[in-house]
Amino acid sequence: MVVNARHMKNVPGKKTDIRDAEWIATLLRAGLLKGSFIPDKAFRELRHLTRYRKKVIADITSQKNRIDKFLQSSGFRMSMFLSDIFGASGRNIMRHLVEHGSVDREALDICLKTQTRNRLEEILISLNGSLSAHQREFLNMMLEYLEQIERHKKQVEAAIETEIEKHSEALSLLCSIPGIDVTSASAIIAEIGTDLSAFPSAEHLCSWAGLAPGNNESAGKRKSAHIGKGNNYLKSMLCEISWVICGKRKLYLSGWYWRIKQRKGAKRAVVALARKLLSIIYTMFKTGQPYNEDCFKLRRKQCEQKRASRMINELTKLGYRIEPIA
Repeated sequence: MVVNARHMKNVPGKKTDIRDAEWIATLLRAGLLKGSFIPDKAFRELRHLTRYRKKVIADITSQKNRIDKFLQSSGFRMSMFLSDIFGASGRNIMRHLVEHGSVDREALDICLKTQTRNRLEEILISLNGSLSAHQREFLNMMLEYLEQIERHKKQVEAAIETEIEKHSEALSLLCSIPGIDVTSASAIIAEIGTDLSAFPSAEHLCSWAGLAPGNNESAGKRKSAHIGKGNNYLKSMLCEISWVICGKRKLYLSGWYWRIKQRKGAKRAVVALARKLLSIIYTMFKTGQPYNEDCFKLRRKQCEQKRASRMINELTKLGYRIEPIA
């Protein structure tokens, strides 16, 4: 059994390995230990792929930063006028630099695509460097390694798509939530699985993921409410989804985020929204019902009506006369 160490902490005193082993055996015989959540083999294999994909993306980002730093040190400040220097225009410029070592106006006009052609003169000013033979060879080596990692990423994503097809029902449920696509849904399914019987309630799942607020209170004074440790892969993915949702103003969840942000700040509001998302996912997996935006909006409207009627009743008891606005 894999058990949480917090559930079998011994009383302070003289501690030895033998006494700890006896104490754990005593708790196990009494039925006071519960095994930690371990998903099935199929989900563990899918988890290997999704977590590995995250590491591969980190390698790609690191390699891109390395290439950008090398180009800037050589006098090519492409990021000043190109939002993505590894887009079509940026890669054309890099390939031209590998072949010739510098860029003139005619070559830049051929390399640029779409709307970047309107800023040709500005981009030409930022590309006033030159590369030696060694620098051109070194840039070519870095670009080949970047393309190799990107091809490897596609292989990993193809393997993930093959594995996630076995859980099409859970995938469709998660994709019904705005802000969740196939990639993020695959990562969530790999971490929690589809059978959530190991978690008695949504609160237990949020605590396991590390999204439950702390309860450090003494003498009526609340000292800290920081979230604890948990599944960092699931936590980070839900927070990324929350950042996407908060940018869509017409959603119920985004409105909920902005109300929390006014009182608690952006970072705490994102963690709170991630916890709410996980609670919604737990309910969806238990009931089998997809996400319905209208139900949340209707429930919020009913809560506002109840709050307004309760306020009117209190004012009426105090002697105020409430009349409807014509």
